[in-house]
Amino acid sequence: MSGAPYARNLGVVSCMACGMVCADEEAACDNLSCPRCHSALCRRRPNSVGRAAAFLLAGMICYLPANLLPVMYTSRFGRGNESTILSGVLEFWHDGAWDIALLIFVASVAVPCTKFLAMSLLLYTGQRRSTWAMVERARLYRLVELIGYWSMLDVLVVALVAALVQFKSLSYAEPRVGILFFGLVVIFTMLSTLSFDPRLIWDGETPDERHT
Repeated sequence: MSGAPYARNLGVVSCMACGMVCADEEAACDNLSCPRCHSALCRRRPNSVGRAAAFLLAGMICYLPANLLPVMYTSRFGRGNESTILSGVLEFWHDGAWDIALLIFVASVAVPCTKFLAMSLLLYTGQRRSTWAMVERARLYRLVELIGYWSMLDVLVVALVAALVQFKSLSYAEPRVGILFFGLVVIFTMLSTLSFDPRLIWDGETPDERHT
């Protein structure tokens, strides 16, 4: 692993927008641009740890009202009820729709908490330039980046349920403010993942140079 060449040694830099490998002639972010998408080229994402940590903290803050505030209001035969994420999971479970309940629980509880823990681990070890389990941490980052695109499932479920139960005076449903905070959680965690530079994972191999 230590004998693998680095991009800086080969004189190339990868575009963070389209992934094209370009010649690193001047190694300056404001002087280079990608010939394919014309985005600015940088060897490292600027202030990666600080930005990723700020977005992650914002997501954690929004996660509390996302679970405490109601995400949907439903009215059946004139009787209204507001439900949070967890109460909605329990309601689907008691109604026999265990598959929908499991889907909402995974998308709304398991995935966000996993992303919080994973990103915290990546930020902590990356900042400390740890050499612990670098390959596994790189795979963890790719997994977090992949599942981030499926984190809006709960929002889509609420929108779908609200659209399906519109039966005039018999039944009515509409989203509540809690779903807005959950949407912010998804956005902030995705921004945190995109702001984190995975090359920080491998900085432990070169203790004489520091990139943050």
